[in-house]
Amino acid sequence: MNIKILTPEFVIFEGDVDSVLLPGKNGEFHIMNNHAGIVSSLVGGKVKVFVSSINETYAKYFTKEADQDSVFSYEIKSGVIEFNNNKGIILCE
Repeated sequence: MNIKILTPEFVIFEGDVDSVLLPGKNGEFHIMNNHAGIVSSLVGGKVKVFVSSINETYAKYFTKEADQDSVFSYEIKSGVIEFNNNKGIILCE
């Protein structure tokens, strides 16, 4: 599945991922391949991207999670996600 993470200033990430864990208003939720279409608001927390590696262009924005090899996180204050047909856009600050 393909995910794009955007802020008003930068494209934080764009590429194929295995899954993504997001901080929702009612708790974290995990979006995996072939997930049903969803539009949801996001609250402050970490967006965790499950991917084997991140391109050098985007790596500077992410922190590698210490307990897992293929999990990278990006801290957000708030945002929204739209996901459909294995493509997702995360708009955040």
